[in-house]
Amino acid sequence: MLELRNVSLNFNGGDGAGIEVLRGVNLQLERGKLYAITGPNGGGKTSLAKVVMGIYTPSQGQVLLDGEDITGLSISERARRGIAYAFQHPPRFKGLTVADIMKIARPDLDSVHMRGYLRDVGLCPEDYLERDLGPGLSGGEIKRIEVAQLLARDAEVTIFDEPEAGVDLWTIQKLLAIIVKRYKGNRQGLAVIITHNEQFLPACDEIILIDEGTVQGQGPAQMMWPLLRDDIVCKQRAQCVGIGGRIDGI
Repeated sequence: MLELRNVSLNFNGGDGAGIEVLRGVNLQLERGKLYAITGPNGGGKTSLAKVVMGIYTPSQGQVLLDGEDITGLSISERARRGIAYAFQHPPRFKGLTVADIMKIARPDLDSVHMRGYLRDVGLCPEDYLERDLGPGLSGGEIKRIEVAQLLARDAEVTIFDEPEAGVDLWTIQKLLAIIVKRYKGNRQGLAVIITHNEQFLPACDEIILIDEGTVQGQGPAQMMWPLLRDDIVCKQRAQCVGIGGRIDGI
C-alpha cells in the first residue's frame, strides 16, 4: 500500500514569498487498483506524483510504502523499492538506443518480451530497437517508448503522467487497454494515471480530484465520473454550456 500522510509542499516564489503547491494531502492507495488523479491545471496533480517519486521533497508530512517511511529516500532508492514514473514530457537520451533503454528498465529482459512490449504500445520492434533516443524521434514516439519501459518493469507502484499526451487516438485506446489489463486486479502492485482523458477516467477503479493543492474528492469511478464528465468533456470539445453542479476550472 502507498500512503501519504498530511503531505504539504511549498516553493519559494521570485519575490521570496512562499508558494503553497500541496496542502495537507492524505491518501491511501491499495494494491490491485488502478487510480486516476484529475483536476485543473496547476492544481497539484503532477507535484503530488513527483513527491511520491522523490523528485520533490515535501515540506511537511510522510510518504509510506507498505508501512515503511520513504520520505527521505532518493529517486534511485525509491526506484529500487519498486516505484516507477512516466513523465508527461519524457527526457531524451542521445547515444542510447531503444534496446539500451529497455534493458536499463529491466536488465533480464529477453528480446522476445522486449519486442512484445514495443508492439503493445504500437511500435514495430524492427523499426525501433536500434533507433537513437535523440532528436530523431517524435514526442509521441518517445512517450510510447517510456510507457513500454514501465510495462517491462512491472513495478509495485507505477505512475503515468498523462500517457495520452502527444499520441494519436488509436494509440490512446491501445494504451488504455494495456494499462487496464495489466493493473486492474493485479495484487502485485498499483498504478496511478494523471489524466483529463474521458476514456481513461471511467476505466479506473477510483478517481481522485486534486484542486488548489488538496484532495477535493475521491471515490469509485462509477460515482465520481458522472460528477466530472460534463465539465471535462465539454471543455475538451470547447462546447461547455454551464451544467448545474459543474466543478469550475476542470
